[in-house]
Amino acid sequence: MTENPVREGVDDEEHRSGEANDSGDVGDDARADGGENGRNRGEGRKGVRLGRSASYDLSEARGVLIGDYGRQVNRFILSIPRSLRITLILTTVVGLLAGAAWIVVEKVLPEYAPTYKTEFLVDIADGAEGVTSVTDSLQSVLENSGDSEAMALRTFGGDCGAKDNTTRHVDFGTGNRQQITEAAGALSRTGKPTLVRGIVEAVEDFSRPFGREAKQVNRIIVITRHGEDACDSDTGFVEREIRTRLAAAGLAIDFRLIGYQVPDEQRERLQRLATGANAPAPSFAETPEELNDTLEWFTNVEPVLRNSQEVISILNPPVEQVNKGVQAIADGRLDTAETTLAGARESMVGTDVELEDLAGRTKTPEARDLHTGAVRLRTLQEDVVAAAEDALDAARAGKPLGPTLGVYEQATTEYNAEVAAMNTTLAKLRAKSP
Repeated sequence: MTENPVREGVDDEEHRSGEANDSGDVGDDARADGGENGRNRGEGRKGVRLGRSASYDLSEARGVLIGDYGRQVNRFILSIPRSLRITLILTTVVGLLAGAAWIVVEKVLPEYAPTYKTEFLVDIADGAEGVTSVTDSLQSVLENSGDSEAMALRTFGGDCGAKDNTTRHVDFGTGNRQQITEAAGALSRTGKPTLVRGIVEAVEDFSRPFGREAKQVNRIIVITRHGEDACDSDTGFVEREIRTRLAAAGLAIDFRLIGYQVPDEQRERLQRLATGANAPAPSFAETPEELNDTLEWFTNVEPVLRNSQEVISILNPPVEQVNKGVQAIADGRLDTAETTLAGARESMVGTDVELEDLAGRTKTPEARDLHTGAVRLRTLQEDVVAAAEDALDAARAGKPLGPTLGVYEQATTEYNAEVAAMNTTLAKLRAKSP
């Protein structure tokens, strides 16, 4: 019940036009007002009038209007059961958390992902001499490994069906070289060669929850003294199992297989295993020196070659397109030149990831030369494009083309010389391939 006092001196039956509600009346009295406003404002359920100091039961009213220039406010209260409120709140919170997790996984973590992820899978099964040669080579190549490369260590060897016939000793990390060195130094031979189980679990290591995929390459480097698995002699099954696991991982994983002192009669099986993993043919080593060179090649040299060649492959196409644009300028086809140069500028995609990886691998003279050359080549590409754009501006302004084209020719000469120098260094490195 709400109290609404009526102004004194106003007869209950007298209402001026447009003032039907000044006394608080609603219902029939409001409809008695001849004005349109009175009809609109007064319509509704009949109130109960209780006297001059009037009060009305508004529990069933749709709203209360006071005065000619009043405003009507309707308030509705939605009653929701407590259990439903809790469900709605929890659903909202879970949705917000899921959205935040998606942003972290899809947007934030990739920015901090390593350029390479490499797992060493080492054979520690019985049947050969100690693992000293393998661990010594492993420790040596770690010194030249990339700074932004995440590495891990896993071994295989044990009883068939046993849970511990493959073990991950060190998880992926960029600052764990000493940890891997110490773990490798403590290895000893045991059990049967459980090669397939080792490969399967190594693949699983790359697809664990919240694991960060490499920006460039995920790879497994296998160092084995055996070409066959003691527990799975069916080579066809082994090939299918590896393919199935790789497909289930949903990742592109490069395999490199190194057979160290593998018996001749087992090499063909190791070859078939490489085929099942879509890997190049295994590399075989007989001496510790050969093992060290082969492991160094796959671990450190191959990424330098790959990234250096990738930089050249990325930077060359825009420069070739610029050459066509400059020829169009010389022919007086300025509109064609403008379109061609604009296309070249748009195709100048970044090489940041490749240069980042190369910068972390400058441990050898060749790697330092290639990184320096790649950085300079990117700068020279910009010089070539800018010089061509200046030549187009000069042509449109009716200025002589000689000076600007001279600058362009100088830029292209320096660019081509840098490409040639890098290719020479790359050829020297390829010659060291095992």
